Amino acid sequence: MTKYLHYSLTLAAAVCAAAVFATSAEADPLPGRDLLKFAQEPMIATPIANTTGQVHTYFGHDEQSTAYGFSVNGAPPVDYSGKFMADDFSDNFSAPANPVVHVKWWGSYMDNNNAAVPPQAQVQKFLIAFEDDVPSGPAPSFSTPGTPLQYDVVTLAGALTAGSGTFTEKLVPRPAGDPLNEPLFEYNAELHFNRAFQEQAGKVYWLKIAALVDAPPGITFPVNSPPPGITKWGWHNRDYTIQDTLASAVPTPGETVVGTVDTANVWHFQDDSVQGDLRFLPGLSPTQAITQNNMVPQNYVSINSQGIGPLDGPPTSPGATGIDGFSKDLAFRLYTVNVPEPATCMLMSIGLAGLFSIRRRSRNA
Repeated sequence: MTKYLHYSLTLAAAVCAAAVFATSAEADPLPGRDLLKFAQEPMIATPIANTTGQVHTYFGHDEQSTAYGFSVNGAPPVDYSGKFMADDFSDNFSAPANPVVHVKWWGSYMDNNNAAVPPQAQVQKFLIAFEDDVPSGPAPSFSTPGTPLQYDVVTLAGALTAGSGTFTEKLVPRPAGDPLNEPLFEYNAELHFNRAFQEQAGKVYWLKIAALVDAPPGITFPVNSPPPGITKWGWHNRDYTIQDTLASAVPTPGETVVGTVDTANVWHFQDDSVQGDLRFLPGLSPTQAITQNNMVPQNYVSINSQGIGPLDGPPTSPGATGIDGFSKDLAFRLYTVNVPEPATCMLMSIGLAGLFSIRRRSRNA
């Protein structure tokens, strides 16, 4: 191999390596690699003015999405049960060129604000699942997650690298005033390379995210109502005042304004988020690993069952619809890959080799 050819191939390899592996930096999403393709932003501290000009700030709330595993004879859990939350999405990117490789979402440790109760342990792993859509039928039918297509179990790490199957957790700064007094966290996960979700543009899918919690040894409890001090994680709702301009318009209605609360438009994608009962058996195929039932559509909440609020928006007032009358979306972002694929790198290498070969011949002419 001549020094010119060797140099050209080395340069091509360096370019590809820089594109693929420079994303190992401690960032989320990974810079230069992860391209945003769907985004329902979180309700962090959203000001909304009423018709008289008074402004109220809304902080949103979480709904339980946690499954618990219990040790048998000291062995790690292999069977998890609990509650899940899921929301639908559709974007304009198709696999295999543009699979989902990175997921960002927001949530809180629920009821973790009582000083008399030991603080909840940090979530160590999450189930992230992608499922097809069961469309709604005649009222009062509603759409739901259907057949599980792909899932991944991501584990807590201090930093992310491409294809690592790990997630990070960081506190989201918010001004004081949250009625629930539950700190909000942002999560970023890089899916394992073989667990990237292969999707089709313009098709509706469902995203399910649930914390997987290994119960402390020697105790049992009802999985849908864990005792105080046991980790109970909830998925945060979307800021409905922000449009997701990346959402696919096919099928209709897609992302649309479904009404107003006070002076704010309510943006909503497709159908309601849902909550249901989950059973998860790690290591099996998607259809064998995930069982879901008793699904219920979710609306936003102004005042919760404990009388705490307002949470997501204003309550119903004479002549106006409160936020409780609108279907709830969850807060998450999806990312695809934005770097040269292996075939692209090969073509780049060949092209650069050719250029340097031509340059060498012209010098020798």
